[in-house]
This record gives sequence, C-alpha cells and structure tokens, in this order.
Amino acid sequence: MRVLGLETSCDETGIALYDTDNGLLAERLYSQVSLHSEFGGVVPELASRDHIRKTLPLIRQTLNEARLSIDQIDGVAYTAGPGLIGALLVGAGIGRSLAWSLGIPAVAVHHMEGHLLAPMLEAVQPTFPFVALLVSGGHTLLVYVEKVGHYQILGESVDDAVGEAFDKTAKLLGLPYPGGPELSQLAKSGRQGIYRFPRPMVNRPGLDFSYSGLKTFAMNTVKKLGDSIDAQARADIAYAFQEAAVDSLVIKCKRALKQTGLTSLVVAGGVSANDCLRGELKKLCDKMSVELYFPKLEYCTDNGAMIAYAGSLRLMDGHIEEAVIEAKPRWPLDTLS
Repeated sequence: MRVLGLETSCDETGIALYDTDNGLLAERLYSQVSLHSEFGGVVPELASRDHIRKTLPLIRQTLNEARLSIDQIDGVAYTAGPGLIGALLVGAGIGRSLAWSLGIPAVAVHHMEGHLLAPMLEAVQPTFPFVALLVSGGHTLLVYVEKVGHYQILGESVDDAVGEAFDKTAKLLGLPYPGGPELSQLAKSGRQGIYRFPRPMVNRPGLDFSYSGLKTFAMNTVKKLGDSIDAQARADIAYAFQEAAVDSLVIKCKRALKQTGLTSLVVAGGVSANDCLRGELKKLCDKMSVELYFPKLEYCTDNGAMIAYAGSLRLMDGHIEEAVIEAKPRWPLDTLS
C-alpha cells in the first residue's frame, strides 16, 4: 500500500510517500523559520497561509521524485491534531478532499503518535511494549506504549512543555527564533557550576513535569545581572538551564522505567535532537541495561514521513475517515485506544 502523508500542524510543511512493502519512497519538507523569525515565534495566520501555498507544489515534487502519478497512491494520511487549528485544516482539507476525489481511503493521524512511531522508520526498531518520552513543541509526555494505538499517559507537563521553556529562555537571552537549538549551541560555551537552577518536581512522587518555574528562574537570573550581563554570562545561564531541564527529564525517565519494569526507551520529538539529552539518556540506559531508541535527526522535528508511516499502519488496520474535514487542536494521545 502506497500512502501519501501530509504534515501541516505548525510551521513546517512535510509531505512523504510510504510504501508498506518498500518503505519510504520520497519526501519533501519546507520550513517556515525565515517567515516567523522576525516575529520571534510562530504567527498562526501566516503559518496557515504558507501551508496553503506550499502543500500542493510539495505533493507534486514528492510524486515526481518517487516517479509516481497521483492515481498510483492507495491512501492518504494527514495530521488532524493537535496543533494550530488553521494549519491543521489546510492539511485535513487537502488530504481528505484528495482521497475523496481519487476514491481511496483517508486517515487522520495524531501528531504525537507520528513522533512516537518515527523510530520505526529505522532499520533497528524497538519492540513493544516500551516507555516513550515525547518532547515536541507544546508537549512533554511519558507514555507506556503497549502497541500501536494503545497508549497510557504516565506523566505530562502541568504547565510549560520543555520545548516551550527552551524557546522562551532563549528569547530572554536575546537568541533568534527558533530558540531551542540556539540555546543548546550557546550552552556549549557555558561553564558548569556557575549557576545552579532548580530541578522542578523531582522531589515529588509521580512522573509529571513542570517547566514554568525553571523559565521564571532563568528570567530572574537575567534580570539580576541587568546591564552587566555579557556573552559569557549568557552562555553560563544557557548551560545551567539546559542542565536542569535535561536532568528533570532523565530523572523522570528513570522512574518510569523502574515503575513499569520495561527495558526499552523511545525518545522522540524536536527536543530529542538535543545532544545533551541524548548523552545523558545514553548514560542512564547503559547503567540500567535499557535499550535506547531515537529517530534520525531529520525525523525528530515535524515531517511527513512519520505521518505517512503512522497512517499506513492505521489504514492497514482498517481505520478510514468519513468524508468529513475535521481538525482537533487539542487531542489527548490516550484517547486513540
């Protein structure tokens, strides 16, 4: 089965073709970073308009790369949520209409399920069940994954997600959008032990996260330095912030693995590309004899390949959407069961 995947949940337009027999055939990705950078963050209306401009041309390019015509695809998968409602409606509208016009099935894909299953695109795949740490955009989740479509939320952020905290702290330090990768790069010049940031909620039982207080601590540190803040101080703050944010993720992953007794950990989403997080989780998993899985770096951020793959699994399992265009800006992952 050849499945066309459309990802338009936020500020990246991702298109891909996945064949259940031959794997990924072709893909295209367009990032809106330059469009939103002057505003310091994503402007939803501009994001929606750009998806409208880019989605159909990218579909044509992807089909050309795969040397296929549009009538040679067998199904369409599109991100239906969570995300920006306008951006989601672009992908849902094009995806569902295209499937209806071709007389082929369509399926709505949960954005976070796409991230969760992205490591399955690799040659070495995790086996079920496993624990998943999903750190993407506005989401920070620990999930017990029994099998595809069967997810139990073990813990989640009670306020800011870790990715949001990275971006907001980067903005405090005067770094350009997108701030998370910029902060991580700046942290490489920082010095250990200059600042000590709190590790939110690690002294409480449970697996929930909190990053609002960590962001506020960073803001107060910057304000305290005032005009005396220099390049080295910014790097030291970036280092301390990243150290605290990563520590809290690692501590909760350790708890989740002990609580479930599972020996596989999947880490996915944009923040999973962070070198510090990858290094610390590898140390943890080596110590606990746990298998650790990441997607390729290009599949950590939003992309069409993960949507095409997740959609192919659901279509093969008989999931088909009615001829209705619907988007869900809020869509709990554990409702998929």
